[in-house]
Amino acid sequence: MTPQLQQAIRLLQLSSVELQAEVQEALESNIMLELDEPESEVAVELPPQEQQIKVGGLDSAASADESADSPDDMPVDTAWDDVYQGGTASQRGSGDGEYSGFENQTAQEATLRNHLLWQLNLTPTSDTDRTIAAAIIDALDNDGFLTSTLEEIRQALAPQLEVDVDEVHAMLRLVQAMEPTGVGARDLRESLLLQLAQLTPNIPHRDCAMRLVDGYLDLLAARDYPQLMRRLKIGREELQQAVALIQSLNPRPGSQVQDLPTQYVVPDVYVRRDRNSWRVELNTDIIPQLRINPGYLSMVRRADSSPDNSSLKNHLQEARWLIKSLQSRSETLLKVATCVVERQRAFLEHGEEAMRPLVLHDVAQALGMHESTISRVTTRKYMHTPRGIFELKFFFSSHVSTELGGSCSSTAIRAFIRKLISAEQGDRPLSDNRIAAVLKEQGIIVARRTVAKYREAMAIPPSHERKRLG
Repeated sequence: MTPQLQQAIRLLQLSSVELQAEVQEALESNIMLELDEPESEVAVELPPQEQQIKVGGLDSAASADESADSPDDMPVDTAWDDVYQGGTASQRGSGDGEYSGFENQTAQEATLRNHLLWQLNLTPTSDTDRTIAAAIIDALDNDGFLTSTLEEIRQALAPQLEVDVDEVHAMLRLVQAMEPTGVGARDLRESLLLQLAQLTPNIPHRDCAMRLVDGYLDLLAARDYPQLMRRLKIGREELQQAVALIQSLNPRPGSQVQDLPTQYVVPDVYVRRDRNSWRVELNTDIIPQLRINPGYLSMVRRADSSPDNSSLKNHLQEARWLIKSLQSRSETLLKVATCVVERQRAFLEHGEEAMRPLVLHDVAQALGMHESTISRVTTRKYMHTPRGIFELKFFFSSHVSTELGGSCSSTAIRAFIRKLISAEQGDRPLSDNRIAAVLKEQGIIVARRTVAKYREAMAIPPSHERKRLG
C-alpha cells in the first residue's frame, strides 16, 4: 500500500477525539498546515458545501460538493484539494481554542480518601490516633470497604508506632462513624448494619431489617422468602417492608463520594426527521478545518533545489495527503451512515423491536466497499438519532429465522425478551424455557440457551434471582 493509502486507512478507524489529536500533532510538525479559522484575514474562500444526505423515497442523493475549486495561487500540477473545510464558519464556532471553564476547575480532587481525611482533620484526636485512622483510610477501596485486617494495619504501623489491635479497632469505629455512612466496613453485612444503625429507632421495620441482615443475608440473596418468614416469624407484608428498607441502602457507600470525570459521547453523525424522510448530516463541529499556508505555499513556487525548498515541498505533499485523507474519511462516514439509516428506518420510527438484521457484508455490497472498511468506519463512531446516541456498530446484528420463512434481528429479540421480563409477575418470573416458548408463539424460533445468552448479555439475572415479594 502507498503511504497515502495507509494514512487514509489509519484515519478512518480513529475516533473523533483521536482524530483531533492526530491533526494537532500534524499541525505542530508540518509548517504547511494551519487551521482555517474564520477570523483569519487571509482565509481562502470556498464554495459553500452542504454535507447532507436526504434518505427516503426517491430523494436519497448526496449534496456534498466533492469538487471544490482550489485557490488560484496554488500550483497547477496537483489534482488534490489543498483546502479541507467541513462546514461554514457559523457551524464551526469560534475555534479560538481558549478554555474558559473556570467552573470546572477544582483545587483538590474529590475522592473518598480526601473526604475522610478532611473529616479526620476536624476531629480532636491525638497524633497517634490520627496516624492510625489515616492508615485505616488508606486501606479502604473506592467503595469504602476495608481491604486489610486490623492485624495487618497494626504491623504496617509497627516501624513507627507501637500499638495493639484494640487501638486500631477503636480508630476503625471512628472511621465508621464518618460520612458517608457505611464506610470502613469489612463486608457487605457490616456496611448495611452500619447504615441501619444510623437510622432513627422509630423508623418502621428497622429492627426487622437489622435482624434479617445480621443473620439471614444469604437467604435474602437467594430470595428464599418462605424460609425467611419462618425464621423471623413474620408475615409477608412485614418482610416486604423490611426488604424494601434494605434495598434503599447503598451497597457501595464510598462510590457516592467519588467525583469521577464525566465522559461525554460526541456524535459524528446527526439523523433528523424531515417530514416523511430522514436527513443524515455530518457533525462538522468536530471535523478539523485545515488549509495550506498561503505564505509558505508561495515560497514553494520558486523552482530551485535548495534543501529548504525541498523540505517545503515534502511538507506540502504530506499536507495534501492529510487534507485528502480527512475529506475521504468524512465522505466514507457519510455514505456508510446513510446506508445504515436507509436499512434501519423501521428502528428509527418504531424502536428496537423493529430492528432489521444487518451485517457488514450488506453495507459493503451496497456501497461497493470492502467489509474491513465498513468495520473501521463503524467502530467508535456515534450517530445521534431521535431515539438516542448509538455507536454505528449497534445497528448491525445477526438474524434468526422465523416460522414464516423470514428473519428477525438479534437486537429485536433482545428487545422482546426485555419487554417480556419487564411485564412478568414479581412472584412468578419467567424462566428461559418459558420465554423461548412465548417467542415461538410469536413465530420466532429461539433455543433456551440462546435466550439465556441474550439475557446475560443484557445483565438480567436468571428467574430465581428476579423473584420479588408481592
